[in-house]
Amino acid sequence: QVQLVESGGGLVQAGGSLRLSCAASGRTFSSYAMGWFRQAPEKEREFVARISWSGVSTYYADSVKGRFTISRDNAKNTAYLQMNSLKPEDTAVYYCAARRGGGSTWSGTYEYWGQGTQVTVSS
Repeated sequence: QVQLVESGGGLVQAGGSLRLSCAASGRTFSSYAMGWFRQAPEKEREFVARISWSGVSTYYADSVKGRFTISRDNAKNTAYLQMNSLKPEDTAVYYCAARRGGGSTWSGTYEYWGQGTQVTVSS
């Protein structure tokens, strides 16, 4: 079992930065791939970034590539999403998720989800 709790969301101006954290429970955390997803009002949940269990392999949606960085610290049982150069279109509820095996861009393959944290970017 893995429990996930996100934090770090808030209101920022366009061009600003935020770092989201995802604290995970469970001693098997290091064997889980992690992903970040987001859902804007009236839109479907979309993939943002994923990272392998080792942290070596990462992958990003084109919309955030070059601006966002996903990372993890297995010793702290925590995953992160560093968001720079934020745009109004980044406004959404951000969710972290965990799955066994390799990383995935498909939300349906993730077993565990956090409660979400709101990110609002003003123009």
